Parts: sequence; structure tokens; C-alpha cells
Amino acid sequence: MPVVFMIPGALRELACGRAEVRLEAGPGPLSTALARLWAECPGIRDRILTELGRVRPHINIFVDGDNIRDVAGLETPVQADSEVFILPAVSGGSKNP
Repeated sequence: MPVVFMIPGALRELACGRAEVRLEAGPGPLSTALARLWAECPGIRDRILTELGRVRPHINIFVDGDNIRDVAGLETPVQADSEVFILPAVSGGSKNP
């Protein structure tokens, strides 16, 4: 089974309009699975990672429901049937008294 990357609306243009990208990947670290995503959708990489290869502070990545910041970061284990959600932080809005 493929690893399924769920692509947020703001990044779908860089993924040819796809809301999800399915890629064959065996068990291994998230960094390896992401490398496959970068090969398929290269424009997404710089929106997710800094120039030092770290996940940008305003991006959250979940593997099978677990925030990678609470597990092992880019070394978080990914299985062949994992779901990877990429979520930009949401802020702003208005206050109503």
C-alpha cells in the first residue's frame, strides 16, 4: 500500500492540484518518504523545510495522527500504509466583544 500525503489547499498548486499524493514507500523514516514527495512535487519542499532542512515552525506534520514534533521529528517511522498530513498553522481572525 502507498504512503498517502494529504496536501493542504495552500500547497495544492505545487502538487498539480491534488489534495493527496500517493507514493510507494517502504517502512522507514519520514525524511525518506518526504524525499519521494519532493521528487514528485519539488516545489513543496521549500514551503515545508527551511534551508537547514528543518520543518518550518509554522508547519505541522502528522504521521498516522501523531505530531512528528512529539515523536522523532523527521526520523518519525513511516509504514507502507501511513497517512501523512501536512498542516500549516492557522492564525488571525477577529475578536468580537
